[in-house]
Amino acid sequence: MAESLLKDQAHFIVDVIASFKGAVGKVLVIVDGDAGIGIDDCADLSRDLSKALDDSNLISGAFNLEVSTPGLDQPLKLKRQYVKNIGRNVRVRQAEQTDEGKLTAVDENSIRLTQLIGSGKKKEEKTIEIPFDKIDKTIVLVSFK
Repeated sequence: MAESLLKDQAHFIVDVIASFKGAVGKVLVIVDGDAGIGIDDCADLSRDLSKALDDSNLISGAFNLEVSTPGLDQPLKLKRQYVKNIGRNVRVRQAEQTDEGKLTAVDENSIRLTQLIGSGKKKEEKTIEIPFDKIDKTIVLVSFK
């Protein structure tokens, strides 16, 4: 339902999390965009989705609706998010290892990271490819340099 209410083709739904513990439930819709998304876009989606949910009676009882962008602590979930973050440093956790590097490419089946190995004059670039089906979690690393 949320996806059908997006006004811009460059925006997309990352996740919908519903929790109905207690007297008042919560529906969290996480939305992003290929070039980011503004607060006005989130507010528009929130208003439109709230009306659509009320009209459809899809959820019985009281609930709070929250429309938000993914936070820095949110892992990447969609290939579209990986593409958006090409050029940024990421940490990729797999079953047996964790790799960090600059996200340099994304294709249908995998991502590529460029890592700097060594130090000083012996520093060299190494490119690794990680298949999507081997990725447990990827987060974007924030640098405050």
